[in-house]
Amino acid sequence: MTDTARARKLADRIQVVVAETLQRRIKDPRLGYVTITDTRVTGDLREATVFYTVYGDEAEREASAAALESAKGVIRSEVGKIGVRFTPTLTFVADALPDNARNIDDLLDKARLSDAAVRTAAAGATFAGDADPYKVPAAERDDEDE
Repeated sequence: MTDTARARKLADRIQVVVAETLQRRIKDPRLGYVTITDTRVTGDLREATVFYTVYGDEAEREASAAALESAKGVIRSEVGKIGVRFTPTLTFVADALPDNARNIDDLLDKARLSDAAVRTAAAGATFAGDADPYKVPAAERDDEDE
């Protein structure tokens, strides 16, 4: 039986330990400005996936990914000092969140532009038919005419 609360607590602790280790112990020049965004641990607490983002272009992202892979052993040994029975294996995954957010921003900009185009087209528009398109019973029409 898996204890998801325990896995979540361990994931939070691993996230802090990995971030502190990258800041203080890893001195690889390939490592750019890395931010640890999330950590997920399997139910059996044997594997941890660490999501990260890198500030910079594609070359800096690739260099940082290589630096994280080469420092995986040092980081895992620091995670092992947490005090769990089995130190989970670490997998570093580049987080797609910034790319998704950029894509959503682009889509919202397109929607704003199309809304503005519709608004300008509707500014001088008139009704295609009568101003009141609803059918009115004949008795009410006669009352309005009088």
